[in-house]
Amino acid sequence: MSPVFMCLVGMAVVVGAILKFRLHPFLALMLGALVVGVLAPGEASFAGVGKRLAEAFGTGCGKVGLVIAMAAVIGQCLLVSGAAERIVRGFLSLFGVKRAPLGFLSSGFLLGIPVFFDTVFYLMVPLVRTFAKSNPEKFILALLAVVAGGSMAHSLVPPTPGPITVVENLNQTLEATGQQELDLGIMIAGGLLLGVITILVGYLYALWANRVFRIPMRRTAMSELTEFEPDPERRLPPLSAAILPVVIPFLLIMMGTIVTSLWGKSTDTDYPLAGQIVLMLGDKHAALAVGALVAVVLALRYRPEGMELPKVIQSALAGGGVIILITAAGAAFGQIMKETGIAEELKDWFSGPEAGGKILIVAFVLTALVRMAQGSATVSMVTTGAIMASLLQGVELDFHPLYLALAIGCGSKPGPWMNDSGFWVISKMSGMTEGETLKTFSVMLTLMGTVGFLVVWIASRIMPMA
Repeated sequence: MSPVFMCLVGMAVVVGAILKFRLHPFLALMLGALVVGVLAPGEASFAGVGKRLAEAFGTGCGKVGLVIAMAAVIGQCLLVSGAAERIVRGFLSLFGVKRAPLGFLSSGFLLGIPVFFDTVFYLMVPLVRTFAKSNPEKFILALLAVVAGGSMAHSLVPPTPGPITVVENLNQTLEATGQQELDLGIMIAGGLLLGVITILVGYLYALWANRVFRIPMRRTAMSELTEFEPDPERRLPPLSAAILPVVIPFLLIMMGTIVTSLWGKSTDTDYPLAGQIVLMLGDKHAALAVGALVAVVLALRYRPEGMELPKVIQSALAGGGVIILITAAGAAFGQIMKETGIAEELKDWFSGPEAGGKILIVAFVLTALVRMAQGSATVSMVTTGAIMASLLQGVELDFHPLYLALAIGCGSKPGPWMNDSGFWVISKMSGMTEGETLKTFSVMLTLMGTVGFLVVWIASRIMPMA
């Protein structure tokens, strides 16, 4: 049986299970992996499919589980402590009333890194509506600015689940084939740089849409949500403290990357003591743990009266646990797909002078198709990251793997429509009709993802960094 056919069957099972039978993505990915494993046992015994699946799942969970759990704790504690609200208000004060949409754009991007996009939107919509009461002509501009900032950070900048899972999946194959690996600090830097470019593109579209469509702010049942409504009497942490849970992990990881670049990869004992300390704290698990600890301290001090911290952390871990299961299932799906021999099958097609361009195009288009088929940006990145990792077995990249990871991130943006939970959150919370949401939110994300990919493709040709 053709490896390509087996992989297509696996993808069809995953997408069909989610779209047709409404299975949870975790179950759909595990089912797809099981089907591919049965079709392609390879040299391993047919009876050992379950064992291989469990081992791949465990490996994937071990690589991303702690990071995602700590990121979930950071995000939840930022909300509970009021740090997230302080960050938004800080950016609004920085830009002033006239340029408030730029404040929404910037704060949405920063908060989109540790906090899930839907939650960022819930948090910021009351502030957008308050702003729009005195500036009704800028309602759509402010609303789309929040969407542009939060959605791009979610797909490009670790430790959000999509980017960090893509990095781990790609590195597993790159390490096995002796190719250059993708350092997490490099991914953060690249994601931030590309993120700034793409959110500015989104902001330009928002300016145009705000001028052309003239959509008024309407009252809806969901617009009256009070869970994250700003309370003027609430004591909020200072801005300098509020940003620490986000900034500290970034700085630690980047410092670790710099030390590795200066001394090269070697055993820990080859580094001076200071270098060993930096590497210890710059490890993604340690860096996120430090950030989570700072976030917990903020929540302890600034949480609303009567709110129990253990319940806050339990809620964060419950939400993070679901994402961990999905990402680990995606890793298992990718590992089983490697056993089909898909890399050898497509090796000739991915060779030659234009091989790099082909790989990037396939990564972008495949991610976009999976996103449009089942709706979730994270699931599309997890699925495509696993597939591309299996394809890399027989291919030597002529550019830095950063470009491949960013292409997958950009591919998770185009084509959001009615099967995307974010589509309905934005539509119902804003009061826009389905048609208005399609021509604002959907078009803007498609434009941002496409422009982002073009930037990645051009950069990979001009500065391959291989």
